[in-house]
Amino acid sequence: MAVALEDTQTTTEVSLIDCDIHNGLKTLKKFLPNQWQDYHTKFGRRSYTGKSYPKSVPSAARTDAWPPDGGGPGSDLPFLREQLLDTWDIGYGILNRVTAMRNHIPEYDAAFARASNACLAAEWLDEEPRLRASMITPYENGDLAAEEIDRTAEDPRFVQIILPTFINSPLGNRKYWKLFEAAVRNNLPVGIHFGAGNGGHPITGTGWPAYYLEYHCGMAQGFQHHIISLVFEGVFERFSDLKIVLIEGGMAWLPALTWRMDRAWENLKEEIPHVPKPPSEYIRKNIWLTTQPMEEPDSKEHFHQFLTQIDKDDQLLFATDYPHWDFDAPDTAFPIRLNPDLERKIKVENALNLYQF
Repeated sequence: MAVALEDTQTTTEVSLIDCDIHNGLKTLKKFLPNQWQDYHTKFGRRSYTGKSYPKSVPSAARTDAWPPDGGGPGSDLPFLREQLLDTWDIGYGILNRVTAMRNHIPEYDAAFARASNACLAAEWLDEEPRLRASMITPYENGDLAAEEIDRTAEDPRFVQIILPTFINSPLGNRKYWKLFEAAVRNNLPVGIHFGAGNGGHPITGTGWPAYYLEYHCGMAQGFQHHIISLVFEGVFERFSDLKIVLIEGGMAWLPALTWRMDRAWENLKEEIPHVPKPPSEYIRKNIWLTTQPMEEPDSKEHFHQFLTQIDKDDQLLFATDYPHWDFDAPDTAFPIRLNPDLERKIKVENALNLYQF
């Protein structure tokens, strides 16, 4: 198995990097400070009506992803190791715990984030050297989020900051700028992952859809609003080294959005003098994408075209989305046969260049 985990091995030996793995935590409560353990038991964490939809399979998981000894999909490390890491010869895998911060008591959110990161390290990173993780932060409070980033970044196994798409405001809002500043300070990408947020807002601009299918197919909308906000609020101009990774949001919609933003900027840029460059320049420099879920047009030629249009050969990252039902197996994920150099870029080299493995 070609995995670069020791100092004596070279990164060229890594055969595959999975940039989106979902896992559970079994002992999180014990990592909470005593003052919050009782609160966590009695009151828990708030949610919003309409946020969750009935799914065709429980937990939106593969039917074979349930560990034989019990627990939910992604909850058992030996089973995940056997079914994912070993089966597909994965050199590194990034755990993405997409967790909502309810923001009713910021100090509780901060304690919950810190406990989550400590539990991630103890249950997963300490036990499996191929795994890395995205850190959880109390993202609705800039000062507390920056504090958690600076603290957790001391552990190099945390290679990213994770945010859900459904949060209280578009990400260009200045209340998130301290989080971005801390991300740049620690040279950490910020991953935006579909779903699991706390804003209480519907996925559409007009209300709640009726079916999970509508919710699933509409996921790109949340990412689009964040990109528009990040660009036009001037985040990328202010934080030129900020790296944003769009996870589990698809890819093919990005060129059309970029073209639309460029034309609008040409006509209306006097309104935003703090954005002196065309949006396409920021999107090209500061945005990365993961492959799953991958659009698969009927014509194979069209797949080649949209890969050219997104212009992300060095900013496209492979992801399986394990253990979800639409898991992308590494050998069948792409509907066409890629050029070997491009395939290695997507499956290995781009992630090695982005993350601090």
